[in-house]
Amino acid sequence: MKSFTRKLVMVSALAVGAGVVVAQDAPATPPPMGFFITSVGLGDGGNLGGLEGADAHCQSLAAAVGAGDRTWRAYLSTQATDQQPAVNARDRIGNGPWHNSRGFMIAADLDLLHYDNSAINYTHALTEKATAVASRAMNNLPNQHDILTGSTLDGRAIAGDADATCSNWTSNDAGAAMVGHHDRYRFETLGSPWNAAHLSRGCSEEALLATGGAGQFYCFAAD
Repeated sequence: MKSFTRKLVMVSALAVGAGVVVAQDAPATPPPMGFFITSVGLGDGGNLGGLEGADAHCQSLAAAVGAGDRTWRAYLSTQATDQQPAVNARDRIGNGPWHNSRGFMIAADLDLLHYDNSAINYTHALTEKATAVASRAMNNLPNQHDILTGSTLDGRAIAGDADATCSNWTSNDAGAAMVGHHDRYRFETLGSPWNAAHLSRGCSEEALLATGGAGQFYCFAAD
């Protein structure tokens, strides 16, 4: 009987000890940030210094919050000219998955990013600082929900001669830019996609502000 009691005590002690070990396990490390909206634009309207300048802005903002070890690309398309072919935003940003600055998955891959984009909304489409972007839908003024993309719904360059990229992101005057709305859920029901909602009134800083934006754009980690 004493032998049985001693064994029972030992088993109980092991169970308690195991429980202590589990309780002391460190929490899982959240996935690294792979998506954000620029907390600020470049301050020169649609002139971002081309794709190179926009990419550099993404990289700089990411580095400022400790995420500079990844390769960051602006989600921007450019249109074809006599000197260069079109560039599709979707071809610049890797294959996913992408998480926001709080570890929430924005999309697992390119198809889900473009065809099931319910995760891009006011709650989850955050800046690199994990802050929300001003939106009329949430009674934040001034409204800044217009995010520069120059892209179609499926993330490709817009065909035709009409400017939809502020002269491929080099103009702060003439032209226009296709913008998306970061604060909507599903374009199937609300008619206002995250990457192709409407054209801006122009390319100056004042025109972007008047339309409902502040020259901000999406950044994705391509690696």
